[in-house]
Amino acid sequence: MHTSTVTVAVLPLASVTAQRVNLTTQDVRTEWFSGTGKGGQHRNRHQNSCRLIHEPTGLVAISQSRKRNQSYAEAWAQLENRLQAQLDAQTEAETGELRSSLTGSGMRADKTRTYRFQDDQVKDHQTGKKAKCSKVMRGAFDLLH
Repeated sequence: MHTSTVTVAVLPLASVTAQRVNLTTQDVRTEWFSGTGKGGQHRNRHQNSCRLIHEPTGLVAISQSRKRNQSYAEAWAQLENRLQAQLDAQTEAETGELRSSLTGSGMRADKTRTYRFQDDQVKDHQTGKKAKCSKVMRGAFDLLH
């Protein structure tokens, strides 16, 4: 790669409000079960542990607390966080794919313009036209088309 090579990708502006996951109770199956581990009779007799299964994706969140509503709230928060992480990873992968398709390899064959400041000259390699560098740097790109 040439020492003065630069690759530029122009991407759409990321939204200020990130895309949030929309979790509804219709998409979630709830299962209650007895907890495991220490706790003796209370743990074995009561079904306070919660398992939430997100049907569309198959993600599972489990919480074992002493109180039923606390287990449900913890499992719901876990499931929301996992779905949000999955959505963020998918969005990041799509953005990365777009970025890599726009930048190219950065090799000499990909070059669009050559800016030669010492000669005050810009050459557009797609159209073959030349213009003064000082004018192009002030926004006169129409000289190259």
